[in-house]
Amino acid sequence: MEKRTVSLPDEHAAFVDAKVADGSFASVSEVIRAGLRALKERDQAVEKWLETEVAPIFDKMEQSPEKAIKAESVFERIKAHHADRLKEGL
Repeated sequence: MEKRTVSLPDEHAAFVDAKVADGSFASVSEVIRAGLRALKERDQAVEKWLETEVAPIFDKMEQSPEKAIKAESVFERIKAHHADRLKEGL
């Protein structure tokens, strides 16, 4: 196992210390390792999403760009929807 030295802002240090103090973790190192595992899992989930959902749609749009909806149209629809919701008091 390699040792590393890190600097944390006060807010993060207090959070880590609280996790150890409340018994959620036995040590500061365990808290940091759990945080790194969560970050790794998130990165893997984003990568999977990009590969399975975003890339195929991008490829389809490159093959048939005429099927795309222009960004201006999308934003106008969003603005209109938002204005309607404000009128309704939602």
